[in-house]
Amino acid sequence: MESTQQASAQRSSAEARRRELLEAADRVVLRDGPQASMNAIAAEAGITKPILYRHFGDKGGLYRALAKRHTDALLAALRAALDAPAGRRERVERTLDTYLAAIESRPQVYRFLMHPAEDAAAPAPEQGFDVGRHSAPLLRRMGEELAEVIAERVDLGPDSEQLARVWGHGIVGMMHAAGDWWLGERPCSRAELVSSLADLLWGRLAAAGDRPGGPGF
Repeated sequence: MESTQQASAQRSSAEARRRELLEAADRVVLRDGPQASMNAIAAEAGITKPILYRHFGDKGGLYRALAKRHTDALLAALRAALDAPAGRRERVERTLDTYLAAIESRPQVYRFLMHPAEDAAAPAPEQGFDVGRHSAPLLRRMGEELAEVIAERVDLGPDSEQLARVWGHGIVGMMHAAGDWWLGERPCSRAELVSSLADLLWGRLAAAGDRPGGPGF
């Protein structure tokens, strides 16, 4: 019994320490964006780099932990927007706006998660860290999550499940590409982009009925 309690206490302590290290990494990423280094993160946390490696393995392991942390929060916010008591068009716009607001409010975090260091004068990314290899699963996860929401709410007729996955990944791809372009160039306001993207989605989505027995959309 005592050994079980000790093991539980050790796990709890390790999880708390991991959260502290991720919070330190977040602070560095907010400051440095894609240039964030393991050295800088270790210094921010008040530890040596070997200790940081002990917790995350390498920068790729740290990236995956940060990506999960931010993706979990974003998916929760997107689901809240989809569940809001409003008409379908308004919920579509709220969901688009939630994504764009998230990347706008923390652009350095977004760039760290989605882009390698782009400044030619900056130090090269640490060996073995390939942003594209790590960011693709993040986008796939978002696509699958959205596909589940669509499948449980919207009646798309025959092959509904397959079509929901097409829509889920297609919408995430659209949000990502349009948001990336908009964040870099700011050609219009966020509200204008939201309205334009909703217009693009609206034709078939407006015509589809709610799935019988589902929560509605």
